[in-house]
Amino acid sequence: MRVLGINAVFHDPAAALVVDGRTVAAAEEERFSRRKHGKRPVPFSAWEQPELAARWCLEQAGLTAADLDAVAYSYDPDLVDAEYAPWEDLRTQYVRRAPQFLATVLPGLDPDIVRFVPHHVAHAASTGLAAPFAGNCAVLVADGRGECGSHLAGRYVDQELTTLAAQKLPHSLGLFYEDLTEHLGFLRSSDEYKVMALASHAKPVHLDLLREHVVVRDGGFEIKPLDWNVLAKKRSGDEELSSEHAELAASVQVRVEEVLLELASWLHEHTGERRLAMAGGVALNCVANTRIFAEGPFDEVWVQPAAGDAGTALGAALHVSTDAVEPMPTAALGRGFSDAEIESVLKTAAVPYERPDDVAAEVAQALADNKIVAWFQGRSEYGPRALGRRSLLANPCYPENLTRLNDVKGREQFRPVAPMVLLDRASSVFTRGPIPSPYMLFVHDVRPEWTDRIPAVVHVDGTARAQTVAGDPLLERMLHGFEKLTGVPVVVNTSLNTAGRPMVDTPRDALECFGSSPVDLLAIGPFVVRR
Repeated sequence: MRVLGINAVFHDPAAALVVDGRTVAAAEEERFSRRKHGKRPVPFSAWEQPELAARWCLEQAGLTAADLDAVAYSYDPDLVDAEYAPWEDLRTQYVRRAPQFLATVLPGLDPDIVRFVPHHVAHAASTGLAAPFAGNCAVLVADGRGECGSHLAGRYVDQELTTLAAQKLPHSLGLFYEDLTEHLGFLRSSDEYKVMALASHAKPVHLDLLREHVVVRDGGFEIKPLDWNVLAKKRSGDEELSSEHAELAASVQVRVEEVLLELASWLHEHTGERRLAMAGGVALNCVANTRIFAEGPFDEVWVQPAAGDAGTALGAALHVSTDAVEPMPTAALGRGFSDAEIESVLKTAAVPYERPDDVAAEVAQALADNKIVAWFQGRSEYGPRALGRRSLLANPCYPENLTRLNDVKGREQFRPVAPMVLLDRASSVFTRGPIPSPYMLFVHDVRPEWTDRIPAVVHVDGTARAQTVAGDPLLERMLHGFEKLTGVPVVVNTSLNTAGRPMVDTPRDALECFGSSPVDLLAIGPFVVRR
């Protein structure tokens, strides 16, 4: 069965293609349109479809829209409570017209094959059916909102989902965190990861109060109205962050962690499963994920790499597919380019470039020499994390490299960068979080003997959001080469983009980013471009 999955309602529009139960391609529209998050999550944008991503998915498989058996759309308008929010009826009208919109942008598509999948069911399928233990596990979804809820707790048995609990709106952990994000002067539905980073810089002094306002009940929760101004003055985007802002961020962060732990414990009690799969935007909170893994009742915890709404494109397709579903093979499901295609772009750009004998060895030496490297290799990642396909790399041994990278990317200096580490060396450097951790969705404690050796990747709280590397020969060769030169099996890895822009996706994107940023070397396919 050939199923195209579509996410289009809120933010991060995306498309994914599942053929005979196997995930063939998945990509976010932002990588094509170059508009961060694809669009803003307002009712007026619900008509927009991820047409560029959808066309590419079909091209990747050599299919046309007429070859599809189904299109799975990750939102069901029949479940919407139109009284929930202003303009909700407009969003719903656009969703009902989605089959016609899709038929317009995908010539040959029969609109009658479009099937609406409940938003949180799509989230659940994106993780419960894509995990290594696909189809048999507990599943926990938490986000801002779907049609009428913000949370789902359930269980997959033989790829069939049973929902055990679901939280109705307006109670929402995701919207609660978004409200805080906006109060702190950041962009809601976009900058929540900044709040998570800020939270590590203070103590949760308001935790007792928040425990009264956010209460867990019978597998769900209630969030009582809260005046943020009582706890910290609302900040405009250009104001300095104060200790009060950091304390509020820390308090909300810890309370969200506690609530998720309680929800996970309830789910374990009601399923007896030892494996948990998670999705939804809240599941991108890697600090909370680690607490669930380290303190919760499950032996294994797996988080969908595209845990936000982009992942519902894949989840909807997996849910609709009637074939036995295979686990998601990798997060590298986006566009890739041949050596010839890359070289053609380099020639067109008229930039001097070289083809060294071994690009991995060349990069290892550059990093050992404390240069910053833009790394563009293979197919791009599905989801918000750079996982060694579209990355900025640096030497972790120099503390000033955190500042250098944040300057390159135009980011706030309180934000950390992450380490990439060889899997067989990870447990000697990191602890507490799960190993392997290939998708950078958990934090790990840095062992004391390593904190002074890799200071650039050690956050203020002594943690690091590590990515373990195995099964990628080029990355492994580069990391082994760097370790041979420095004695350190860790490299700094952050996304290859600048502030407010999506990660680069094409060779041209990479050249534009390299040309406008103080980066020393671009490793693009087998080629290198020097500053």
